[in-house]
Amino acid sequence: MTDAARLANVCPGGGAVYADKGYCGQDAIETLVANGCHDAAIKRDNMKIKNRDKDGRISRMLSPCERAFSKMPNRMRCPGLDKAQFQVGAFAIDRNQKRLVALGVDPIPIN
Repeated sequence: MTDAARLANVCPGGGAVYADKGYCGQDAIETLVANGCHDAAIKRDNMKIKNRDKDGRISRMLSPCERAFSKMPNRMRCPGLDKAQFQVGAFAIDRNQKRLVALGVDPIPIN
C-alpha cells in the first residue's frame, strides 16, 4: 500500500499540499479537491501537465524533509509490525536528538 492511499487520513482542511510523485495520481487529487486543498505535488515525466520549472521549485521546498527519510534504514531487523514500528520510532528519536545537537539546541534528556 502506498502513502497516497492513506492521504485522506492526514489531508488538511485547506491550503497547499507539497508532495512527491507518489501523490499525483487521480485518487490523491480527488482527496485534495474534496478537502479544499491545492495540489502542489511533483508531476511524473509522462504527464501532460508536467512543468519542470514548477517541479524544481517544489523539489527545493521538499528537500529538507526528504533528506531525513533518505537516512532511514532500508530493511527491518526484526519481523513483525510492533517491532518494525519500534525500530522506526527509535530511529526517529535518535535522528531528532542528533539534529538538535547540530542546531545547537539542548536536546530533551530521555530518562
